[in-house]
Amino acid sequence: MRISFVGLVCLAILPAAGCARVGNSEDATTTQMQRAEPVPDRFAEQRQRMVEEHIRARGIQDRRVLDAMRKVPRHRFVPPAEAHLAYADHPLPIGFEQTISQPYIVGYMSEAAEVTPRKKVLEIGTGSGYQAAILGELAREVYTIEIIPELAERARKTLAELGYRNVHVRAGNGYLGWPEQAPFEAIVVTAAPDEVPQALIDQLAVGGKMVIPVGTGEQEMLVITKTPGGVVQRRTMPVRFVPMTGKPQQ
Repeated sequence: MRISFVGLVCLAILPAAGCARVGNSEDATTTQMQRAEPVPDRFAEQRQRMVEEHIRARGIQDRRVLDAMRKVPRHRFVPPAEAHLAYADHPLPIGFEQTISQPYIVGYMSEAAEVTPRKKVLEIGTGSGYQAAILGELAREVYTIEIIPELAERARKTLAELGYRNVHVRAGNGYLGWPEQAPFEAIVVTAAPDEVPQALIDQLAVGGKMVIPVGTGEQEMLVITKTPGGVVQRRTMPVRFVPMTGKPQQ
């Protein structure tokens, strides 16, 4: 979310074109330009509480990640019927047998990817677009791929409405990555393949990190670092994500 401009409403009594400045006449109160009131954010308090109780209290320390999660309106990325649950720390259905990840996991993956303002990030599994919005607050550019076209279009619309011009959405197969934009300094995968896709390793820049859940049935979160000498992976915690679909057949 970048900059929003509050429009000016001109109330004209005379049928003249345009708006004129009005002096201190007795009619000034009815003819002067009026500034629209900002729409109050009724979820702001819930969002702050979510960050304090479910994100920071559980060990997420990166100030930029915490600030991003205080800012991004998660309720805009869930179905309207689920909006009252948007700031609870659990996943929610978004249609097509997909979910929006629980806030803690979003914070964890964002911190583990070590995203800075100069980095270009690839996300696999756009879903509702919430994780992409968080990354959009942290990175220079975000390229995000969703295999379900309807979800990709919905996320693209929501992100555009919220002003994320640095987040680019593609409907496609995440197993293939986004080769024409590679290399990426960080890759965040929000669906679980049975093994790390080689194409994503190839598209990760040297020195970059990939955060990815891996496994069928039992899954583990991996943090992968690409070094000049090869790939180093660290297993961090058990997780449960929707399976990653679209694996190319040999």
